[in-house]
Amino acid sequence: MRFPILAAAIVALTPTTSWAASCGGDFKTFVKGLKTEAASMGYSRQFVNKFFKSVRHDPKTLRADRAQGVFKMAFTDFAQRVISNNRMVNGKKNRKKYASTFKKMQSTYGVDPSVILAFWALETDYGAVQGDFNTINSLVTLSHDCRRPELFRPQVFAALELAKRGNFDPTSTTGAWAGEIGMVQMLPEDILHRGVDGDGDGRVLLKTSAPDAIMTGARMLSELGWRKNEPWLVEVTVPSNLDWKKTGLEKQLTVAQWAKLGVKARGVKMPKGNLKASILLPQGRKGPAFMALPNFRVYFEWNQSFVYVTTAAYFATRLAGAPVFDAGNPDPALSDGEMKSLQKKLAARGYDVGKIDGILGKRTRDAVQKEQIKRNMPADAWPTRALLNKL
Repeated sequence: MRFPILAAAIVALTPTTSWAASCGGDFKTFVKGLKTEAASMGYSRQFVNKFFKSVRHDPKTLRADRAQGVFKMAFTDFAQRVISNNRMVNGKKNRKKYASTFKKMQSTYGVDPSVILAFWALETDYGAVQGDFNTINSLVTLSHDCRRPELFRPQVFAALELAKRGNFDPTSTTGAWAGEIGMVQMLPEDILHRGVDGDGDGRVLLKTSAPDAIMTGARMLSELGWRKNEPWLVEVTVPSNLDWKKTGLEKQLTVAQWAKLGVKARGVKMPKGNLKASILLPQGRKGPAFMALPNFRVYFEWNQSFVYVTTAAYFATRLAGAPVFDAGNPDPALSDGEMKSLQKKLAARGYDVGKIDGILGKRTRDAVQKEQIKRNMPADAWPTRALLNKL
């Protein structure tokens, strides 16, 4: 799911009023306001009325927005669930089928084909399951909802511009509940500004053209900061006496420095010694371990979920030839109720854990590690019942 941290402004198309100036209230009145904004941007009344004519409030979209429980799963559970043998096999087939496009993509943007293949698989099963939510209904519904209008309102106007260019039909364009479209699930703004005509037909159609989706996905990563032809994630083994305080995405050493501390690549070559890297322990010191390189951080610009990002990056290494990770024997994950209790206790101690949602995200991990350090516990950022009991 292409889900940016904060939607960027559509520079040439920004209406005179703020996107978030209004939300909620009567839905028809809200849509009328969108139409007024669209007209102020220079679109004809006839075109605007036609574009918004079929828009409806979609309760299914809101239910989907509130029900993202899959991201509460532990990394090993989530990865084993979504990285199937079928997706591995089809990844190899698509790499071969679109070899010329991948060659051009890697030459232009320096992104390994495995990275795009992993996104393509996780997002839509290589285009087979692209979502059946009417896109404009979802976008307008989420703009009307006051949780994140700053994210979704600009997407409505981006879709309007795509429609003007003949690349979006408000009545028939469908996708994911959050308004993402096509094989690699891109938001309208991203398609508008970063869309690439990969097959040379003069249009950018991410729903039906794999070359368009491949090239657009790679351009997106490139513009988000992807460093050409560099690795992103490597599974490693770590010594049992490693200083766990050094682990986590906020701490970095060079690959060479990690090697001196006893960190070794597992099943693949160690990255170049001068690259900066963090040691990532998705389920603590007893579970799988990874070395996260600079490109790994770009994944968080694509999606903010820790478990999704780690799985997508790991899946890409598998498609590139890495072995199945060593799951180890991590301490059991906290239940949803226990995780929420932990977050509340950490928040009461002054930590910023974000929303009390039962999801082990980056801020909760950081707080856990800091509290582990305070209590002289192994500071591997994995919340255990022992820590919960101490709190």
